[in-house]
Amino acid sequence: MIIAIHSRDVTAEEALAEALGREISMAEGLTTEPGGTVVAHSNRQDHYTDEDETWSSATWADHLTDPSLEHPLASGPDGDRRAILHVTAHMHPLDRELSHAEWSEIGYRIARVAGIAPPGDDQACQWIAVQAQPGRLDVIANLIRLDGTWSARPRRLLQTLVAEARKIEADLLLHSSHRQDSARQDPMTGLEHVVAPRVPTATGPLAGILRQLAAEQSGPIAAVRQLVEEVGRQAASLPGDQTDAAARDLFWAARRLYGLQEQLGEIASRLQPPAPPAALAPARPVQAPAASRVAAR
Repeated sequence: MIIAIHSRDVTAEEALAEALGREISMAEGLTTEPGGTVVAHSNRQDHYTDEDETWSSATWADHLTDPSLEHPLASGPDGDRRAILHVTAHMHPLDRELSHAEWSEIGYRIARVAGIAPPGDDQACQWIAVQAQPGRLDVIANLIRLDGTWSARPRRLLQTLVAEARKIEADLLLHSSHRQDSARQDPMTGLEHVVAPRVPTATGPLAGILRQLAAEQSGPIAAVRQLVEEVGRQAASLPGDQTDAAARDLFWAARRLYGLQEQLGEIASRLQPPAPPAALAPARPVQAPAASRVAAR
């Protein structure tokens, strides 16, 4: 599981649209029923909704933005008013298909460790977890609590979420992604985060993601390649012309996957920002010759 924390925003429209993979609208309803798109939400959500009513995606976005409008003076520690937090969890390509209850558990656990949903807190943040795209869960929250205060979150939010992701993988018997190294420091918040791909200038995090994909032995493409190679070996051991042909095709597919890894590695190298120049050691003061020091006296 790879965790990404997107740049914060003042409204939830763009975050929800990105989670859905399409524009939000008043015509599309997002249900909280088993099998629905909203797999988890804040504990006071039932206070706002009617059992017989299905909210549109635009209504959900407005609901998440409401605390910012109701508390116009609330701001973060640095006076930042961008209260919409958007966290994405990408599953491993070889993970099994998760049930609604498992997606819901992941959403609740991410919200809890992020500090937006402390257990038993009726004034906690408004948030939802959206499962609309394969192998992906999006948690969107407003950091302004219902009492008008700003949510207290872990200072090293990315590391906290990654540690929880490793626990989730162990608890749900999922594949474990290797170490995330695509974090950078956000000068506005002091929090480490992975910038969403829609930020074109943050080439370092993008290069980190590509390096993970291109890892020759431990990356997700490598896992698929190794599985294809194993199936090819099993097919080659069976009698028949069809299995021989299938084995050859599988080995060629594995070679193409290896070529894809190399290509992604080359792109990552081009995206990697240049290393900062080494700092020069301060020059040592040059002492005057002894004769000059005597003359100066």
